[in-house]
Amino acid sequence: MPPKFDPSEVKIIYLRATGGEVGASSALAPKIGPLGLSPKKVGEDIAKGTKDWKGLRVTVQLTIQNRQAQVSVVPSASSLVIKALNEPLRDRKKEKNIKHTGNVSLEAIIEIARTMRFKSLARELSGTVKEILGTAFSVGCTVDGKNPKDLCHEIDAGEVEIPVSTFFFFFFAIPIFLLTSFLFCRRNKFNFCGLFQ
Repeated sequence: MPPKFDPSEVKIIYLRATGGEVGASSALAPKIGPLGLSPKKVGEDIAKGTKDWKGLRVTVQLTIQNRQAQVSVVPSASSLVIKALNEPLRDRKKEKNIKHTGNVSLEAIIEIARTMRFKSLARELSGTVKEILGTAFSVGCTVDGKNPKDLCHEIDAGEVEIPVSTFFFFFFAIPIFLLTSFLFCRRNKFNFCGLFQ
């Protein structure tokens, strides 16, 4: 027999859902049913939690504890770019293969890059901006009236200035400096104010 389910345990489930719409209960049931939750109620919670993303496919994180589900949207680059286009709502069932041919400002792309910074492996913010420009290219929109690929080349050439992110400085540069100074003091048997024993 499988181990008994502990209701106080925190479970995290990721799902793809359409914003503002109640999904099919049959799709939710295999994931949520074993945890003792009603798929219909969770579907309504997802629809409520994603109403800001109406009509867009988003990744939803369900945090389940004590048979209660908390819904939060995990941002993705493509959904943030499409949201920044401010397109009118469309009926998904009637209109298929939608082309997103709008225009996004570079400031909006930089804001999206700051939002997605935690997922990026780029060292600087300019690298993350180039990742988002690649997403904008695949979505099919332009940035400040230019092709996103051309804007990437301009960033590489230094023609377009991207602000420096403080993320790298605080989370990488300062800890590395402290670690190297600690190792230097230990190696040279240098005791700075009695901090290193």
